Amino acid sequence: MALKSTIFKAKLGVADMDRPYYGEHLLTLARHPSETDERLMVRLLAFALFADERLEFGRGISTDDEPALWLKDYSGDIRLWIEVGLPDERLVRKACGRADAVVVLAYGGRQVDAWWAKDGPAMARLDKLRVLVLDSEQSTALAALAARNMDLQCTIQDGQIWLTDGANTVAVELRKLPA
Repeated sequence: MALKSTIFKAKLGVADMDRPYYGEHLLTLARHPSETDERLMVRLLAFALFADERLEFGRGISTDDEPALWLKDYSGDIRLWIEVGLPDERLVRKACGRADAVVVLAYGGRQVDAWWAKDGPAMARLDKLRVLVLDSEQSTALAALAARNMDLQCTIQDGQIWLTDGANTVAVELRKLPA
């Protein structure tokens, strides 16, 4: 029998003073059996960073034709394609052909450097692509916030990001590639 996804519920308040965007989102996230709390929370962080009423999660880790998150306009055109982790360069190139903008939120410590050394030269030529790197200590701290029912607040100001559950706060600083 196949293992089923674990459902997580999140009430996410976003105060993004850089855009400016302010909103509250009731989210349902399905964590695939092979997905970690770390990846789940990086997906949630990606949602907070690009929050919009039309932003939605893709079908999951096992589908190549959909991103982790995407933003479509009312006609169905893909305005923003967001991947988390260390996606294959061919997938990123394909995403750039389908969407107006593509963001990769990379995490994984030293693996990010190896991934960028291998695929970075080809991806650096993609003008629609922006790669943001999350430090491994920060992604681990985000994973510690994971719970089946979450009430989170994300504040973004001057490029600084804070995600809190009320008791614990994680400060996030993203690095842009190529650096």
